[in-house]
Amino acid sequence: MIVLWVFQTFFLESFYTATKSSQVEKNAQVISRSIEENKNALGTIENVASYNSLSVYVYDSTSLFTLKYCCEYDNPVSNLNFQYHDVYSYYKLAEENDGHYMFITSNYKEDSIKGKFERQFFEEYSSPDTAERNTVRYASAPDKNVQNMVYTDIINLQDGSECFLIVTSSITPLTNTVEIVRDQLAIVSVVFVLLAVIISLYASYRIAKPISKTNTAAKELAKKNYDVDFNARGYLEVEELNETLNYAKTELAATEKLQKELIANISHDLRTPLTMITGYGEVMRDLPGENTPENIQIIIDEATRLSTLVNDLLDLSKIQSGSIQPEKSEFCLTDSIKNIFTRYAKLKEQDGYNILFESDEDVYIFADELKMSQVIYNLVNNAVNYVGEDKTVIVTQKVNGKKVLIEVTDHGDGIPPEKLEYIWDRYYKVDKEHKRGVIGTGLGLSIVKGILDSHKARYGVRSTLGKGSTFWFELDIVSVKKRNKKNSDENKE
Repeated sequence: MIVLWVFQTFFLESFYTATKSSQVEKNAQVISRSIEENKNALGTIENVASYNSLSVYVYDSTSLFTLKYCCEYDNPVSNLNFQYHDVYSYYKLAEENDGHYMFITSNYKEDSIKGKFERQFFEEYSSPDTAERNTVRYASAPDKNVQNMVYTDIINLQDGSECFLIVTSSITPLTNTVEIVRDQLAIVSVVFVLLAVIISLYASYRIAKPISKTNTAAKELAKKNYDVDFNARGYLEVEELNETLNYAKTELAATEKLQKELIANISHDLRTPLTMITGYGEVMRDLPGENTPENIQIIIDEATRLSTLVNDLLDLSKIQSGSIQPEKSEFCLTDSIKNIFTRYAKLKEQDGYNILFESDEDVYIFADELKMSQVIYNLVNNAVNYVGEDKTVIVTQKVNGKKVLIEVTDHGDGIPPEKLEYIWDRYYKVDKEHKRGVIGTGLGLSIVKGILDSHKARYGVRSTLGKGSTFWFELDIVSVKKRNKKNSDENKE
């Protein structure tokens, strides 16, 4: 709107003049070519002049500018105040400008142009004939407000003679038009500004209201008010933001709840061994004969359990912060699993657990041996904690091409399908009732996930309610060594 207003106010007249000038010049050139080539010049002049509302004058410049042809369709010479010395003046102007000249003038302004050559004309052509001719077509009292466009051209004919072409066209006064357009644009501008202000205020209200509502709800969420609801509606982006915030609210609420449960469970797990260590220590101190190997072993076991819990908490924190990077080397995974099984000898003997390892080959991998041992140990501990009535845990090693697959299977109650994706979470427990595990701390699966992620390994779990669960992971193989049947059978015991 601003650009249109500026153009119409300041450049309309000059744009119109430039366009008109270009049109007159093109039409004059058409006429000049027809005269120069002597191709139906009269017909061309008539057609061009009538179609474009022009006045065309052709003079014989070798014979005192005798008028050869006149075709007046716009502002005849009587209104232009043409005299013969005026034609001479126009001729001289064209001669000084490479044979053609274009200018815009009124009868008032024209005097200065024609006066330049008027004295020269009378000196060259002074005679009674010229004096008589100069009285011809003189128009008095010309209209000073009328502007005219005059284009002149000197034409060299094929026979060596010369013609002088004058093409004229009046210019429509645009002063009033510009004033009218300026006033109209001013009114339109005011109307548009008012409409823009009204629309802006309305749009701002529509946009700001849901954003303000969302902002208020976000402040409540920051205060840990998880009952707040992000339900502001308006634009698509606002609705998508509210959906995201509602999801974040749900996750934050769940995370805080799980954190509280974890703190409670860890506190219980820390308090229990400390209480037992303190209790047995006081009994051994105060009661004669209680300083027995059994009581000492209980203190040792509880201290070991306490140390394991603290170490697991530290490991989990380091893994999730990214401060621990795997120290990879080539080692035999099969032998590493066998060594881990020696830790369960007491558990198998005292509590009747049946922990089996099935493998037919010695598999070598490139990984962090200590961390991979921790993975297997935690998976076996998890299986022991949730084993079924048969108290059987099976660890299977399978070679699939260039990959080795390790599976740890129990025959417990299994995991509901809707909870499978959450079991790796740091604060998640399948059963909400916390129980003191037989072995381990309850953080094993989170540690397993962190270690396997650092090795870019594939892992997962398969579970069937009432039948048990199988945790698995897969690693790249460096090499495989076959074992004889006897060694394979011994490995399954």
